[in-house]
Amino acid sequence: MLAYLIRRLFAAAVMLVVIVMVVFGIFFLVPKWAGVDIASSFVGKQADPAAVEAVRQKLGLSDPIYSQVWEFFKGIFAGRTYSGGGDVTHCAAPCFGYSFRSEQAVWPVLTDRFPVTLGLALGAAVLWLVFGVAAGVLSALKRGSIWDRGAMVVALSGVSLPIYFTGMLSLAIFTFGLHWINAQYVPLDQSVSGWFGGMIMPWITLAFLYAAMYARITRATMLEILGEDYIRTARAKGLKEQVVIGKHAMRSTMTPILTMLGMDLGALIGGAILTESTFNLPGLGRAVLDAIRNQDLPIILGVTLITSLAVLIANLVVDVLYAVIDPRVRLS
Repeated sequence: MLAYLIRRLFAAAVMLVVIVMVVFGIFFLVPKWAGVDIASSFVGKQADPAAVEAVRQKLGLSDPIYSQVWEFFKGIFAGRTYSGGGDVTHCAAPCFGYSFRSEQAVWPVLTDRFPVTLGLALGAAVLWLVFGVAAGVLSALKRGSIWDRGAMVVALSGVSLPIYFTGMLSLAIFTFGLHWINAQYVPLDQSVSGWFGGMIMPWITLAFLYAAMYARITRATMLEILGEDYIRTARAKGLKEQVVIGKHAMRSTMTPILTMLGMDLGALIGGAILTESTFNLPGLGRAVLDAIRNQDLPIILGVTLITSLAVLIANLVVDVLYAVIDPRVRLS
């Protein structure tokens, strides 16, 4: 098990380096090749040429590529010092630079918004796992029944309907129509009940989409597994049906579910843009949407790196869980 963990950690470290290099290329090299001047974006289109040149020197945009890559890496892991035009600024690690619009350091801005997105992703994940997997298992066990057909129709609706539609519909019915739920977001440190009340509808709306996908995948996988020889053997030995399903069938069913969960949860931690915009949540998704509108490159870069890191960590956890569920994985 230890050797397996070491291999996975080493692979994750290599992948992290590759991700940082790819992100650097996308945000710094591609715009340069396309003729976009990042320094002009920082100071504004109507800025004095001398001010643009001073920013270019301060950000190191005139340095050789290898020097820019090194400073970018060093900024993320050890901090970075910007100097130019008589001004010296130290950016502590992890340094993603400074916002083009507010001129604030990117990392503190993102960490202020990260708890909102993390709470949204984790809360929705609990709901879609519980209800999606349970619905898929029951549909497989009651194949062809009214429950099976009804659950799959609901699942198809959940996959087909966009989040902004179901979100707006839930707001119209439960908030503005019935006045059952107050959709106004309240920070957790101000009121636990207010925070929960403001998050319940975003959780349900987001979970509805993912629960539908998980229900369909769980049903298909469970139906395939129930036809395997080892399931028939377990039943022939006289094992109780709940043991056959809970211990043997579910263990194999969890493999594709864990794969999906790692990707979905990692991506959502980087920001559920549509959900956060629909319910006006001040998370990373809203931050990157506002940054795109304002062409605020450092904010977009920071969210991209956080999303990539979240997906990487989620997949590392999934790899470890694979080894727990199926010991054969440790030998791979």
